Amino acid sequence: MVRTTNSKNQDHSTCESDEMRSGMRQSRTSGSAGSGEEQSRRLPNNSHQKPKSQYLTLNSGIKLHYTTMGEGFPVLFLQGSGPGASGWLNFRYNAAFFANNGYDVIIPDLPGFGDSDKPELDYTLDFFVEVVLEFADKMDLQQFALVGNSLGGAISVGVALAQPERVSHLILMGCGALEDQPYYGQHMEGIQAMTKVPLGSPEFTPTYLKEVLKLIVFDPKHITDELIEERFRVLKTQKPSVFTRMSTPNLTDRLGDIQCPVLGFWGANDRFCPLSGAEKLVTGCNNAQVITLSKCGHWVMIEHPELFNQRSVEFLQNT
Repeated sequence: MVRTTNSKNQDHSTCESDEMRSGMRQSRTSGSAGSGEEQSRRLPNNSHQKPKSQYLTLNSGIKLHYTTMGEGFPVLFLQGSGPGASGWLNFRYNAAFFANNGYDVIIPDLPGFGDSDKPELDYTLDFFVEVVLEFADKMDLQQFALVGNSLGGAISVGVALAQPERVSHLILMGCGALEDQPYYGQHMEGIQAMTKVPLGSPEFTPTYLKEVLKLIVFDPKHITDELIEERFRVLKTQKPSVFTRMSTPNLTDRLGDIQCPVLGFWGANDRFCPLSGAEKLVTGCNNAQVITLSKCGHWVMIEHPELFNQRSVEFLQNT
């Protein structure tokens, strides 16, 4: 079952200027999204082929790993947290669909995750927001849409609040930072399991990782041996500080300051971020719609990729 809820103050007619709409299809590269050359490079919408790895060094010296696909208006995808998490693993079922529909898909690994650097520091929301904005600057992204899952959703909201003129749309899945931080550890089964065994501990085996990841989804079929192998490869490079020194504020009271339209997705069986966050988005934001799904956990974009991809692209094109 899928349920869509709209903000009480939603007004699509005034959320964007004509100039912004015309920019939706402009590429930040030299090619046109609809050119014959682009069409010849189309991948099947269900392609999970990872693009080549690229790297970018921030002014702080932190090196970020990222991948890109497609041409057109930029859409920046921000992954969630977790042991072994990376951008591509979060969005491998979504990238080709967005690219084939005329978008410049950009998927970085956040610091502390994937194949990006993993410095010893305080992983605060402000730190991640500054990283994303500097990344966007160095990629010459004047304006972009943001897609964020969990921690990536919290960062997306933070970016939209920090520089609202640059963010055209927000797409949020199981968004974090909508509760006081202690709430998650006290009430959410998935967070409790994820932090029970420290990274680097001999007890954090591939078997334990699989049990943790099963809590992320409603149907364990999504937790494949291939996924465990790749996430455990990343996990072995992570430092405990990425969790022990991570902090996010409760952004609920600032949702009304978001200026762009918001599309939210939430699984009714989410064991990492409570379903109450869906109501907070739709009541707190001025222009939001939220889709809630039964028999779905924390990974809407992986558990229901066809629905997520179609609704998200329609939102970008029509809102």
